[in-house]
Amino acid sequence: MAVIDHLVYAVSDLAASIDWFEEATGVRPAVGGSHDGLGTCNALVSFGECYLELIAPDPGQPDPPESGLPRPFGLDDVLATDGEGPTLVGFAVRPEDGETIDRLADRAADAGYDPGPVADMSRLTPAGDRLSWRLTFPAERTLPFIIDWGDTPKPHTTQPGGVELSSFAIVHPRPFDILGVVAALGLDITVAATESNDERAGLRATITGPSGDLHL
Repeated sequence: MAVIDHLVYAVSDLAASIDWFEEATGVRPAVGGSHDGLGTCNALVSFGECYLELIAPDPGQPDPPESGLPRPFGLDDVLATDGEGPTLVGFAVRPEDGETIDRLADRAADAGYDPGPVADMSRLTPAGDRLSWRLTFPAERTLPFIIDWGDTPKPHTTQPGGVELSSFAIVHPRPFDILGVVAALGLDITVAATESNDERAGLRATITGPSGDLHL
C-alpha cells in the first residue's frame, strides 16, 4: 500500500554537510532548492527506490520563517546549542500504484495515528523549475508522514545515486505502540525496542557508498 519515499536528516549548514556526506560515502548530494516561507533548503541523494534529504535552515530566507511558524521537523530545537545536533528527524512514505495519499492517511488514522491534514507544497530548483507535491506534516519522527508527488518526477529517479540504504529501523521504548500503524500502511520496516529506558525513540539508518558506511 505504501513504500518508503525518503529519509530526512537535519543539518545546520547545508554546504558543509554536502561535503561531509561526500567524504564519508564517496557520493555527493545535489542541491535541491529552497522551501519558500518555511525557512529551509535541502540537498538530495538517491538510494535507487528512495532517497535521503539533507535539510537545513536556509540562509537566504528570514529567520524566523515568514510563515511565523517554527521550521518543519522541529529543526530549530534539534539544531539549537543544547539540542541533539544533526540527526534523522523523519521519514516519508508514498502511495504505491493504485493507492492515494488520502486513503493512506485514513488507514493510519484507523490504526490510531493522525498524520495530519494533506497540504500542497512546492519548491524552486536551482534551475528555476518549480516542483509541486502533496504531503501530511509529521506529528512525530518515529512514524511516517505521507507524500504524493503527483505528476512531478519522483526525486529518487532524478538525483545522484551510487549509495545504498543498507539498513533502516524505528527504535522505540514501546515498539508495540507503533507496530499497528506500520502494518496498516503495509510497510516492511524494522521496529526495535530501545536498549534502555533512557534511550530516546528515533530512527537509525546505515548508508553504504564507495568510500564506506555512514551510520545515521
